[in-house]
Amino acid sequence: MGSVAKKGLQKYLLQLQHHPLRTKAITAAVLSGISDTVSQKLSGIPKLQLRRILLKMLFGFAYLGPFGHYMYILLDKIFKGKKDSKTVAKKVLLEQLTSSPCNNLLFMIYYGVIVEGRPWMQVKTRIKKEYPKVQLTAWTFWPVVGWINHQYVPLQFRVIFNSLIAFCWGIFLNLRARSMALPSAKSK
Repeated sequence: MGSVAKKGLQKYLLQLQHHPLRTKAITAAVLSGISDTVSQKLSGIPKLQLRRILLKMLFGFAYLGPFGHYMYILLDKIFKGKKDSKTVAKKVLLEQLTSSPCNNLLFMIYYGVIVEGRPWMQVKTRIKKEYPKVQLTAWTFWPVVGWINHQYVPLQFRVIFNSLIAFCWGIFLNLRARSMALPSAKSK
């Protein structure tokens, strides 16, 4: 590893040790912003929508980073930090039945109302139609991520690992949201 990268990683790990919540929130914000930038480029948006990127970063900073920070601490307290297969399965099941549905629903509400500025009734109708598909897709993908995270990743790195994987998931959700928006834009 180059000396600049190594020093950067060391500084990051030091920040993570001394300011874990802040570091995880900033990391989630940065990765959310990069994820949205990639999503915009992949979906063919000719000019980057900076407001959208900043709103996605706000979501990562204010919700995703802090929520993950406290959720993983809570799960480790509930299950006393155990990593045997049975305990990891319980952690993954609990996470998938509680935080996964809430996170996806909250993201879809935030994206529709705040990012796109759509009226609540329109967002609600779209969520009724699309949420089951998004959540079922999440349940085919995130349990594996959760297993790896709880089994192999140390507690202090779980939010970061999750944020890196969420980078890809965010691209999926953005492209899904974009594909839902295109039919309404075409019908105008």
